[in-house]
Amino acid sequence: MEARFEPLDLTLRNGRTVHVRAIVPADEEEILQAFERLGSQSRYMRFMHSVREANVQRLRDVLASFPAKGLAIAATIPAEDGLDIVGAASFIIGPGPDTCEFALSVVDAWAGGGLGGVLLTALVEAARRRGLREMTGFVLAENQPMLRLAARLGFEVARDPDDHAVRVCRLALGEGA
Repeated sequence: MEARFEPLDLTLRNGRTVHVRAIVPADEEEILQAFERLGSQSRYMRFMHSVREANVQRLRDVLASFPAKGLAIAATIPAEDGLDIVGAASFIIGPGPDTCEFALSVVDAWAGGGLGGVLLTALVEAARRRGLREMTGFVLAENQPMLRLAARLGFEVARDPDDHAVRVCRLALGEGA
């Protein structure tokens, strides 16, 4: 069951306002610009290794898989060229038909103001509406802000048995979970 994501305007705890909506393939250029605004440490935390440039083909493949295989949402703000993406969150369905894996990125200039929490909360709610039972994310153990956010939102955080540098964040979403 595909759930539609209804756009919303939100004011963050730091007073800044963002528009949150589903990402579409036409957002490719804005996503690449947002990637460029991520500092090297932010990229490392998000991709769990050093990444200097975006994998455009992978981005296109993932975007083309939505909404059938998941959802991506973006927080946007007005910009001279139309809009800027300042944060994004996504889930990909799998490995089972009722489970998903999440990912979250916030550009450096917007970190610490509550945007990550807004995006992850919206993503969790969208996964619930879609009928998914469990959301999982893999986070570097050193990424303490993300681990604190996950715990605050009710995710169980445990050591990855296959990699002690990684924590597995798992959240039961609803019925049968």
